Amino acid sequence: MTKPTILLIGHGMVGQRYLEALAERGVTATHRITVLCEEPRPAYDRVHLTSYFSGSTPEDLSLTPAGFMAEHGIELHLDDPAVAVDRAARTVTARSGREFRYDVLVLATGSYPFVPPVPGKDAPGCFVYRTIEDLLAIEEYAKGRTRGAVVGGGLLGLEAAGALQGLGLATRIVEFAPRLMPAQVDEGGGAALLRTIESMGLTVHTGVGTQEVVTGPDGSVGGMLLSDGSTVETELVVFSAGVRPRDQLARDCGLAVGERGGITVDSRCRTSDPHVYAIGECALASDGRVYGLVAPGYEMAETAAEDLLGGRDKEFTGADLSTKLKLLGVDVASFGDAHGATPDSLDVVYSDSRSGVYKKLVVAPDGVLLGGVLVGEADAYGLLRPLTGSVPPVSPEQLVLPAGVGAPAAFGPSALPDDAVICSCHNVTKKAIAACDTLAEVKKCTKAGTGCGSCVKVIGQLLPASTDKGLCDCFGYTRAELYEIVRTLRLSSYQALLDSHGREGARGGDGCEVCKPTVGSIIASLAPTIGASGYVLAGEQAALQDTNDHFLANLQRNGSYSVVPRIPGGEITPEKLIVIGEVARDFGLYTKITGGQRIDLFGARVDQLPQIWSRLVEAGFESGHAYGKALRTVKSCVGQTWCRYGVQDSVRMAIDLELRYRGLRAPHKLKSAVSGCARECAEAQSKDFGVIATANGWNLYVGGNGGATPRHADLLAQDLSDAELVRLIDRFLMFYIRTADRLERTSTWLERLEGGLDHLRDVIVRDSLGLCAELEALMAEHVAHYRDEWAETLDDPDRLRRFVSFVNAPGAPDPTVKFVPERDQVKPDLTVLTLGATR
Repeated sequence: MTKPTILLIGHGMVGQRYLEALAERGVTATHRITVLCEEPRPAYDRVHLTSYFSGSTPEDLSLTPAGFMAEHGIELHLDDPAVAVDRAARTVTARSGREFRYDVLVLATGSYPFVPPVPGKDAPGCFVYRTIEDLLAIEEYAKGRTRGAVVGGGLLGLEAAGALQGLGLATRIVEFAPRLMPAQVDEGGGAALLRTIESMGLTVHTGVGTQEVVTGPDGSVGGMLLSDGSTVETELVVFSAGVRPRDQLARDCGLAVGERGGITVDSRCRTSDPHVYAIGECALASDGRVYGLVAPGYEMAETAAEDLLGGRDKEFTGADLSTKLKLLGVDVASFGDAHGATPDSLDVVYSDSRSGVYKKLVVAPDGVLLGGVLVGEADAYGLLRPLTGSVPPVSPEQLVLPAGVGAPAAFGPSALPDDAVICSCHNVTKKAIAACDTLAEVKKCTKAGTGCGSCVKVIGQLLPASTDKGLCDCFGYTRAELYEIVRTLRLSSYQALLDSHGREGARGGDGCEVCKPTVGSIIASLAPTIGASGYVLAGEQAALQDTNDHFLANLQRNGSYSVVPRIPGGEITPEKLIVIGEVARDFGLYTKITGGQRIDLFGARVDQLPQIWSRLVEAGFESGHAYGKALRTVKSCVGQTWCRYGVQDSVRMAIDLELRYRGLRAPHKLKSAVSGCARECAEAQSKDFGVIATANGWNLYVGGNGGATPRHADLLAQDLSDAELVRLIDRFLMFYIRTADRLERTSTWLERLEGGLDHLRDVIVRDSLGLCAELEALMAEHVAHYRDEWAETLDDPDRLRRFVSFVNAPGAPDPTVKFVPERDQVKPDLTVLTLGATR
């Protein structure tokens, strides 16, 4: 018996979801399914399209599981779109000329980018931002060019602007509406978003339209004429001015379409022909709207699949338009009645324009939460959206105020009702999530967390505490266990470790942002012992580092970097002080004396870093490792040399210790201090390891910490000689590096350590585990092989090539890094808004 045929036209995100819905219902076993796809690749994640420019490959973006089509007998025809539908014969003709018969036809043709009908719109250098092929074309055309413009300031427009800026183009955004993202945010949110985006170096034109794309002598893009009469220079234009339903196939075959576009469907996604369905952005839903978000498209796919089996319980009559995105690094979210259209609704607003944070909740007079807008800080979105339509358990004011201002909002996801929808992409409730034990199980069983990803944080809070102690999804081992594996097997490659000891599903992969820097740190701390390069930017190691380590400097809020030369023990000669002053003056840097007895130089562009280091290294300075999880400083008082109360030479000891442990990579940063007497002027008892002089030698304190959660250090040993002190510190540091968790300070590690201080004393003073000789040998290897990272970089032309603002324009400085004068120095040129709150 011949199976009935389902023919799907379009294989985007919604089309793939429809195929999965059919497979889940067993339809793939009873029907023949054929798919005509216009693009040369299967369905991919269009929501995260821009991640291509941050390193994701087209394969990473794929939504089609390996083997899915073959497993379910689905015929997929790539790069062969449908061009005609014969409803009477129930056939579809593809571009290749092939004809396909159907019993059921599903149109998932999506939408097409709207390009304003302006002169020059088809000139070379004009693009749309919709597919992977569009991105590849933009990337290629941008090479060697310096200016770009985006027409449209909505969701995709802002992502396109970020992509152009990332390609090294000075970028403008032209938005016809009076604010950015007019559909999602209100006037206040638009203002906060505008100022934050402008502070990133993007130029924004709102309230104006594009009149013409001006072309140069060769016919390619040379500029734009705007509706206010102004002109802007640009070499590349991306149109992102909205989308329109792709309904031409439906029009040509006589299906009913809406007056303003969209294939008319009923509540079960059936068109005017009972044999034809339409789902996703091409469909005009029964509530008279065309939905451009992925979540409604998924719901329509589910509805159409259910109706195929005769189900009458599932209908699509409208959808939640809530959305949460990160655009240009800025969190933006809106939900419910974000614009306060409900009669008599009230606004509760918190605005901190200094930080670019804007929060507005719309509430009814009886306290029911109707909707809201969040810009700059949207962590609460996952809780607020499910509360829409109910009276929250705390006042609206508490929901928008930041931590520390007013009474805290003492509730979490557990306070949500069971029927609260946590994942709007797949319409998954809290009750369904609570039935699972792990995030992986949630994703597999409910698909929650596999769409836009904004619900993942709340899902994690609803799940029981994990018993899996593995470092991450890539490794089932703890950091301490990975350290032992690397040391014992002498593995000097992250990829070798992942492929041999990673979880089964992670082997052969690229790892994640948790394990890569962690393993990178382990390899760096063991480099001499395992035969690896101690230089953190050598080969594979470079790809494992955190942001600051990538450029051996600390990234600051305006995109500039700070440079911190090492000043051991805080002692410095007048000549070296003069050099620092001259460098700061010549490069226009802001100078600040730190609490660690060093001098920070702020405001360096990434391309200036090697020049600054060269001047400092020539004068005898080296990296202070302020950027790394390593030893920062060893502070000191002046000790007995100058102070009448001092009993030991604290400066000499501080210098000796800092030079011994410089560059030592650890699970977290390390700080130390040496005080010359019991008056404790160097604050040694607030450090990871602190030393206080006595009349008989030195007392050693460990596990101290300042900062947000201060901890007083514990006395480990007293009246030590110089040699005894150094030996114990060697053992302490290497035992900490060997056994601590990722990003665990010594204070937390010591409190977690079974047996606490007594156990630590047994291990490194009494050698109860027989490890002391090994720990000392590891430290000796580190000391013997230490090399200054700045000097090593300067000695290698290949290493210097990474220090550019734009890889496709290596000589161009970053135009977004700007400064203004303040107190005879400079500060970042960041727009500061007024702070206020309105009701």
